[in-house]
Amino acid sequence: MAPKKGNLLTYRKDISVVDATIRDGGLCNNFYFDDEFIRDLYHTNLEAGLDYMEFGYKASKDLFDPEEFGKWKFCDDQDIYDIVGDNDTDLKIAVMADVGRTNFKRDIVERSNSPVDLVRVATYINTMPAAIEMIEHCAKMGYETTCNIMAISKARKEDLQAALDMVGESPANAVYLVDSYGALYPEEVSAMSEMYLEHMDKYGKKVGIHAHNNQMLAFANTIEACSVGVSMLDATMNGMGRGAGNCMLEQLLGFLKNPRYQLPPVLRFLEKHMDKLREEGVQWGYNTAYLLTGRLNMHPRSAISFTKENRQDYARFYLDLDQE
Repeated sequence: MAPKKGNLLTYRKDISVVDATIRDGGLCNNFYFDDEFIRDLYHTNLEAGLDYMEFGYKASKDLFDPEEFGKWKFCDDQDIYDIVGDNDTDLKIAVMADVGRTNFKRDIVERSNSPVDLVRVATYINTMPAAIEMIEHCAKMGYETTCNIMAISKARKEDLQAALDMVGESPANAVYLVDSYGALYPEEVSAMSEMYLEHMDKYGKKVGIHAHNNQMLAFANTIEACSVGVSMLDATMNGMGRGAGNCMLEQLLGFLKNPRYQLPPVLRFLEKHMDKLREEGVQWGYNTAYLLTGRLNMHPRSAISFTKENRQDYARFYLDLDQE
């Protein structure tokens, strides 16, 4: 077992906090955030001392109708410029590019002509070659890159190790441990983090974690990964994200001891914006249906439908899931 990195009274200078509210939260409202929300979030992240702010996806408009989504599904550079200007700050701007859903050769231009600093390439284990092609393109364009391997709770260890070596040999700056189904427990996250770190240390690359809260373990899994050396930590305002949501930013900043991270700006943002979103009908966060899909290591789409239908027949739902 790897030794713990630091303790509850210390902090590690290598840790970076990534706010993924717009990108993962946008899955709850089809990315229809108004500009006041986005601008306030940007300034909140500046005041809170965060390291990265992820604006959304670089989705292809050939595949997704712009009439059906807000602009942060597509993250046109000019839309980001309208919020951040020249962004002469320490806060770096990130976007996510999904394998098979991004026209990266057309839509990801030279870094010198874009407000974006980091492109996070999202892939499943079976599309790793396409992910590496995207990473190579983005690195050639001058961006920092990460490889976010999704649904790892479904991946075979041998395949995952091969994928990690592919990332290690690529220009990517980091690889992400992504618990897409919220199925992992802290002990599993610890062991998996050690495997990721062992592979990435050989190549001098970082490891990150993106946790989902199906079993109310997103925060626990994030700080467990952090304790063994994972250094890029994803979180969202009030845990906003698809289905059960993510590690809550307010929880994470309350845990981290680096004095650069400030909690009060985040709390003021929550007061102004997050309850309002819920009142408007935007849904996210833990409930029993998400617990059940997490426990069974399943995609949460059925729990999302269950929740939208206001169903409460949890026992029947569980029996149906267990027969799939």
